[in-house]
Amino acid sequence: MTAALAWLGRKVMNSRMKELTLLTLPYQVAAVITALIAVGYAKLFALVEQVQAWVIGLHPDWIFVSAPLAFLLSWWLVRRFAPLAGGSGIPQLMAAIEVADDRGNDRSWRFLNVRIILVKMASSMAMVLGGGAVGREGPTLQIAGSVYRTVHKLLPPFWPKVSRKVMMVTGGAAGLSAAFNTPLGGIVFAVEELTRTHIAQFRTAVLTAVILAGMTAQLLLGPYLFLGYPKLEPVGFSFMYKVLAIGLCAGASGALFCKAVLLLDKWRRALKGAVAQALFATGCALAFACTVKLTGTLALGSGKHLLESYLFDAAVDPGWRDIAARTLGPLFSFSAGGAGGIFAPSLAGGAAVGGWIAQWFAPSRGEFNVLVLAGMTAFLTGVSRSPFTSAILVLEMTDRHSVIFQLMYAAMVAYLISHTIDKRSYYERMKLRLLAAMPGNGGREPAGERAARNGPTRPPHPPPHDDPPPSAAAGYGLG
Repeated sequence: MTAALAWLGRKVMNSRMKELTLLTLPYQVAAVITALIAVGYAKLFALVEQVQAWVIGLHPDWIFVSAPLAFLLSWWLVRRFAPLAGGSGIPQLMAAIEVADDRGNDRSWRFLNVRIILVKMASSMAMVLGGGAVGREGPTLQIAGSVYRTVHKLLPPFWPKVSRKVMMVTGGAAGLSAAFNTPLGGIVFAVEELTRTHIAQFRTAVLTAVILAGMTAQLLLGPYLFLGYPKLEPVGFSFMYKVLAIGLCAGASGALFCKAVLLLDKWRRALKGAVAQALFATGCALAFACTVKLTGTLALGSGKHLLESYLFDAAVDPGWRDIAARTLGPLFSFSAGGAGGIFAPSLAGGAAVGGWIAQWFAPSRGEFNVLVLAGMTAFLTGVSRSPFTSAILVLEMTDRHSVIFQLMYAAMVAYLISHTIDKRSYYERMKLRLLAAMPGNGGREPAGERAARNGPTRPPHPPPHDDPPPSAAAGYGLG
């Protein structure tokens, strides 16, 4: 009897281990692929930035040639090969998760596929070649989501059922982790921004993906912080009114910046025909070139050089030109119709606003850095409406846990002020436009979004295939 029970126990354990192995393998494979692509993309992005700096170094006025040519190339690649590869990439990932369906009527392939990966990388690097003030972090999330969805698509019929939606949410978390080396930020972003699904349904999958993607990226790049270790000074309760001022100004700036981006995007979408849109992209490029001419080279690229200057250069002198450079530069770059991220430029815009306002308080060097970090957090919150993600990202980028309360306070203030300017984030607005433009929607707002706006008539309940299974596989999206 004992031997029979032992044999039965081994069979059950073997069955569960086999199920767990098969369930976790797609996430593990996709995480490693995501990290490899993210690292390669980052290196290519940096190389293109160096080429662009060399071109501008020959003569500053070359920007009036390189920007129109590069912006047009970036726009053409998107229009010709993958229209849904344009822009940041995060709204596309959110839209894909919104329309994902494990029961057959799935339309997420429109937003996440192999062609998207190739066009996204090519178009964003073309934009950077012309000096475009865009980042690679948002595109990395759409690329990661495409990798995870492709891996899910390739699973054979005999494989235990894995939720397509959970795979894509996990891809977003892994992509952010690999792009910024911020694993906690990736997890929080997945929970706060990408899904309304309860975390119990994908917690293990996200942890697995974030760990593997982050460790693979560190294996190739070595341990690093996105921004290093800026010098800070202990600040107390009496310092919080300064953080309040930064949170209000930077949060409002982020929200207003997004409204301007959305307005130009609306104008561009209203143009009929390729010629009109090409002229619009050229106009954006020339406006960007004029911005560079008037404000200097700080308007070029993702803005990481400005972040490093503000946090580590004791001789830095913040001014209105920096704010103009890091708001107008990204505005004209995003509006051209090519691919490029808004995450890193938002951090740079927040640093410029925070640094300029910080001067009013005559701070010490350490206090100045605290206010710059608060500005980064607040501006990103104004753009994304993800206060937890913004605070955790800035915290992980600098490894400065001593100011976590100041960062969270700045994020909270920014969230409140930005919500009074626009009740939806830039990502949410763009997601709705993408969903409304899908074939079959007829330009109407998706029903789910109408329900969310008008308020649910009954407590929401996830569909049965999204319920966490009562087994050892819970948390892996087993359908």
